[in-house]
Amino acid sequence: MKESLTLAAPTVTPPVTPPRTANAWTQVGLLMRWQLLRAAQAVPLLVVVQLLLAVATVIGYGFLVGDTAGPAGLYLTTGAPTISLVMIGLVMTPQWVAQSRTEGSLDWMRTLPVARPLFLIADLAVWTMIALPGLVVGLLLGAARFDVTLSLRWWIVPGALLVSLTAASIGYGIANLFAPPVAQILSQVFVFVVMLFSPISFPAQRLPQWAQTLHHWLPFEPMAQIVRGGLAGDVFSVPVRAWLVLAAWCVISVGGAVWALGRRP
Repeated sequence: MKESLTLAAPTVTPPVTPPRTANAWTQVGLLMRWQLLRAAQAVPLLVVVQLLLAVATVIGYGFLVGDTAGPAGLYLTTGAPTISLVMIGLVMTPQWVAQSRTEGSLDWMRTLPVARPLFLIADLAVWTMIALPGLVVGLLLGAARFDVTLSLRWWIVPGALLVSLTAASIGYGIANLFAPPVAQILSQVFVFVVMLFSPISFPAQRLPQWAQTLHHWLPFEPMAQIVRGGLAGDVFSVPVRAWLVLAAWCVISVGGAVWALGRRP
């Protein structure tokens, strides 16, 4: 008697499809959304502070200068956007990151499967959005207050982004390398350096010779030259050296910020 053998069909396990990783732009968008939600109550106040800073830079400096006819008014008008961008990077960034370190949210973000440069890009986009109203209002107010005519150049937008990226990267590196209290103190020091001792709203020739030489290598004067030349190209030209110095600072500061963000605390 023959036994009938029944062969069971083999069980085939379907291949496991790995979870699809969001692309870089999606990750940047999610990081921006998270940062905006985390600081939802502070964002309106920060926008107001940037507006006040732009107005104070234009109107307040005008009182100090006195005679704002001619180049003086143009320096004040074109210097206000540069100061706003630098303040966002060197003052707001260290304070923002220091708060994130204190509350532990930065350590949590470091556990996410996200490339470290994307954190910097997302934060830069958020800070630029916060600074944009102040930039526009300060520029329009200065043009109307001092009766100056602007002549925009096509590279003003990438030039302003280069200034913002460099300043934010320097602030990001400082905030990650130093303890939060020290980072906040350094951010206050930058306020005095940028507002009073950097040739942004006044010509560099007014500084002592040693300060002029120092600013040849610091990023503040090239930042002002690039923004000033992009806003009033018929009056101011941008030397090639300004682009080279600022580009070098940008590369070094971005690399340093990414390294500081990725290192173990």
